Amino acid sequence: MDIEGMKYNTERDKLVISEYGRNIQIMIQHLLDIDDRQRRTEAAHFVINVMAQMNPQVKESNDYLHKLWDHLYIISGYKLDVDSPYDPPKPETQTMKPEPIEYNKNNIKFGHYGQHIYNMIQEIKKMENSPKRQALLYNIANQMKRAYLSWNRDTVNDLLILDDLYKLSDGEFTLPMDTKLIPTSEILSKPQLQQPQQQQKKKKVKKQHAVKVNNPNRPNKK
Repeated sequence: MDIEGMKYNTERDKLVISEYGRNIQIMIQHLLDIDDRQRRTEAAHFVINVMAQMNPQVKESNDYLHKLWDHLYIISGYKLDVDSPYDPPKPETQTMKPEPIEYNKNNIKFGHYGQHIYNMIQEIKKMENSPKRQALLYNIANQMKRAYLSWNRDTVNDLLILDDLYKLSDGEFTLPMDTKLIPTSEILSKPQLQQPQQQQKKKKVKKQHAVKVNNPNRPNKK
């Protein structure tokens, strides 16, 4: 007995795009059996509406109709011949591999500090020697220490950070050897969460209100 509704899915054709289900695929295959082109086109528009109703999330994109028509052609095995508002997709586009994306190859001496630290050091090189430039170098050294500890959450010697700053600047920037950076414990410690002031005010208001309200079960003291 060969009844379509009694077949196992393993005995049926493989779903081309599973998100539309088997019934949509059967409807699209039925389109290929319609000889009249006009009737076939009208039926294709009907199937497109059903596909949109079954997958309403597809309407979130601006070109969702174009996407539905492309899927219609793909499910039909690129055999459907109808008057479509869009050019049918080409089969080779589905097998083409995307072009590889090349990563930026920046020759950073110390990758754990990141490209931004290196760029900031290069910008500071353009500045004249001044207290402002020294303050910026001190802030950059502290940021370098934070970046270092994000990879090695143990400890780091301030002299190592100052030496790395010297190397990143190609020997141009030096800070005094006795420079004290942000303590490691301060960087690694988690800040305690503080309650918002609004919540604290609400609690105070509730406490005050509770004091003012008399208990009806107790007589008032005169």
